[in-house]
This record gives sequence, structure tokens and C-alpha cells, in this order.
Amino acid sequence: MSKPERNPKVDAYLDKKSKWSQEISALRELVLEFDVQEDFKWYQPCYKVNGKNIIILGPFKDFCVLSFFKGVLLEDPKNLLEQMGENSQSSRVVKITSLDQIASHKNDYRDLIKQAINNEKEGKKVAMKTTSEYEVPEELKLMFNENPDLKTAFEKLTPGRQRGYLLHISAAKQSKTRFARIEKFIPNIMQGKGFQE
Repeated sequence: MSKPERNPKVDAYLDKKSKWSQEISALRELVLEFDVQEDFKWYQPCYKVNGKNIIILGPFKDFCVLSFFKGVLLEDPKNLLEQMGENSQSSRVVKITSLDQIASHKNDYRDLIKQAINNEKEGKKVAMKTTSEYEVPEELKLMFNENPDLKTAFEKLTPGRQRGYLLHISAAKQSKTRFARIEKFIPNIMQGKGFQE
């Protein structure tokens, strides 16, 4: 098997020598041991199999990550994988804080990478929660009752935009904050926009 082609954009990104560039370079070398296509997406090294994103390497303030798009499908007997956020359905990450950590878990990371590649080649899918499975906050139900046009506009939004609103509104701890968030985004909803647009 020939080595995967290195993407010059990833080279340029790593040449900038940021806080985690050594760790990300070491992770890159691990991933490039396998038959993957190296890309540069969302300003980060990204790896594909059959045109599908499977792994992305990224820096955070206190760590960098070896992130698996379908990480929930991976067998992880050593519990190395973490869910980054409570609403993350599919992706899982390994948080990296040193080159020593990479060296001591190299074979474990190789196993996870190999599984991710095989899962993609086998066409395995993650069963995602549908929008209808998310709870609609009581405050939004009340607003729908008061304003049927708002309900109609909300139902016309794409499932992703609906989920975004449901998660954002529900995240507020107090009812008055949930109402304030709904009020703020009524114009966006009526225009068919997501809450971050």
C-alpha cells in the first residue's frame, strides 16, 4: 500500500507552530499510516475514506483532539473516547495533552483509526435522533398557541434549524430566559433562518 498524499494546506497549517502543532503533527503521522485521503476542512486536518469525513484533528485551549465523526460506533475497551457535548450524537474524541500521551497510547489510537476506516468502508451508519424526538419547550408551545403563523413558520424550517432552536431555547434554565430567546428569534423563524444566521 502506498502512503497517502499529504495535503499542502495541512503542511502550511502545521508550519505555523501553534500551541498543539507538535501533538497534531504526531497524530497526523499516525492517521497517515492508513489508506485515507488528507483534506483541510474547517481550518483543521481532516481525513476521508470513500469521500466521507471520518477523522478530524483539532486544537482547543487545554488540549487537542483526535476526533471521530462516527465515534459512537467504535469499540473502546480502554475508555479513551469522550463525548464533547451533551448533544453530540455521533462524534467522539480522544483529548490529547502531550506527546507522551500519544506515544504511550499509539497502538490504542491505531486500533480506533482502523475501526473508523473499516466502519466507513462497510457503510455503517449512526442512528441519529430525529427532530421529532426532541422535546419542545413549554414556552415555545405557548407561543405557537398564541401565534399560529409562528408555528407554521417553525414547521417549515429544515430539521437542523428546528433542532438548533429547540436546543438553544431548552438550554436556558429559567422560563423567562426561554421566553426571551423565543421573542428574540421570532423574526429569524418567520424568515426561515436558523438562530445563528
